[in-house]
Amino acid sequence: MTTEQTIAFARQIVRTECDAVRRLEAYIDDNFVEIARTIFRSRGRLIITGIGKSAIIANKIVATLNSTGQPAVFMHAADAIHGDLGIIQPDDIILCISKSGNSPEIKVLVPFIRQMGNLLIGMAGNLESFLAQHSDRVLNTTVAEEACPNNLAPTSSTTAQLVMGDALAMTLLKMRGFTAQDFARFHPGGALGKKLYTRVGDIMSAEGAPQVAPDADLKTVIIEISGKRLGATAVVEPETGRMLGIVTDGDLRRMLQSGQDITAVRAREIMSPSPKTIPADELAVKAFRMMEQNKITQLLVLDPERNDAYCGIIHIHDILREGVV
Repeated sequence: MTTEQTIAFARQIVRTECDAVRRLEAYIDDNFVEIARTIFRSRGRLIITGIGKSAIIANKIVATLNSTGQPAVFMHAADAIHGDLGIIQPDDIILCISKSGNSPEIKVLVPFIRQMGNLLIGMAGNLESFLAQHSDRVLNTTVAEEACPNNLAPTSSTTAQLVMGDALAMTLLKMRGFTAQDFARFHPGGALGKKLYTRVGDIMSAEGAPQVAPDADLKTVIIEISGKRLGATAVVEPETGRMLGIVTDGDLRRMLQSGQDITAVRAREIMSPSPKTIPADELAVKAFRMMEQNKITQLLVLDPERNDAYCGIIHIHDILREGVV
């Protein structure tokens, strides 16, 4: 195959699978709604089973459901008829995935599930199949053709199963009112968990809360900034504790370049009176975005439990070191 032929062939594969997914829209109907509502109201788990490539898709759907608050368990269809049927509890709902709906393992498994009395939902690509005919409800994932040039290898059909599973999982998420905070509770590890879970107060610098009085001289300001190594210091009214502004190392450089008499300079004269601030209980990823948008490297942190009193500085290095972004 030439380069042009290879590109054309691969693009046709993508178009074929896109067409299969597009057809699914017509299968989202009142039946789909009733299935979603039944699962939502269930006191049990959703047991998802399948054989071959459908089993792999089942595993992925289980992972998506569990991560979005819907208890789900994978049960391999072949293992189920060799002892794993014990996974199923009385209140569980069974979702069986199969393109043909006529696999030998499915034909053996389905009658046993029926005998146990659990609700059986079939996800099938053949509405005349054994699975579809013996299920209480059916999710239709029929495709016109596989993307495989021989119309054999599961491609369009497994994509359709995956997308239908996502549609079901996201519908259940919406019904449950599942929020970003809920998502964070199930993803505490890794970069995703850190982004959704880590608060400013968790990672703000341990170097203390650099601060000077408004009438502090230049030497005091420089010592405070260099000593705390955060590139800035807050300017705070000693009597009231009220934060008045911020002095950064950039402010110092600009002041020195201006030719002012440095012996007479006071903190209030070089501070920025409207510093960017963030609450200690805000997500660290929001602090990073604020720094990006404002082209700065630190934010003053306020403590909401103490009437938004100044409590420290978060530096962009704190966020990067923690791996939040």
